[in-house]
Amino acid sequence: MNAAVEILHEDEHLLVVSKPSGLLSVPTPGAEGRTVLDALRERGYVVSPVHRLDREVSGALLLARDAQTRTGLEELFRERSVRKFYWALVLMGPKHEQGTINFPILEDGAQARVSAIGKPARTNYRVLSRGMAANEVEVELVTGRYNQIRLHFAHSGWPLVGDRKYGKFKQDPFRFPRVALHARRLEFTHPRTGAALVVEAPLPADLALLRERVFSVPLKAARKRREPPPG
Repeated sequence: MNAAVEILHEDEHLLVVSKPSGLLSVPTPGAEGRTVLDALRERGYVVSPVHRLDREVSGALLLARDAQTRTGLEELFRERSVRKFYWALVLMGPKHEQGTINFPILEDGAQARVSAIGKPARTNYRVLSRGMAANEVEVELVTGRYNQIRLHFAHSGWPLVGDRKYGKFKQDPFRFPRVALHARRLEFTHPRTGAALVVEAPLPADLALLRERVFSVPLKAARKRREPPPG
């Protein structure tokens, strides 16, 4: 059962909510299940999406409450004036404390891949802390290609913990049931009031527990934990 959709910011023009992992952002072809829109409609909210998060990904999601606000927010996204920051746990890297990943991405149905004929894609990162088996990273998503963060980090040789789609899950010492990726913060100018908004989504309980595990269990111990008992 999906966790409740928490409202992080509300005014007469827009909402920012914290999407739980496992809940669709919007109706998606080929995907079944409840959406954030369904959950909010049941509480009396009529909203329109202006962006989306992958089903596995939790965190801050921005929604418009009227057509004029939706148009204004969509323009901010087109201009890349909405700053989107994510929290992630990364295996095997990155080596540098901060940097930019620029591989072009070609979207191909339910998959995406790095390709010279793909669209430009830019991901900035900053290492927050380093552990024995994984590193905690803040990611700024400059462009918004499909599965961009997961694909960029996996292609760089640093797959996200729990990523079955692009990572090397059999080599993942944690075997976490979903990708360790959370949309942590949105920064933008309100399209109707002109106010500067910074909205943060707290790390959900499952990722907080994973983080505690990552920074308290050495790599050898993490691998040993998933091995079957003798006999």
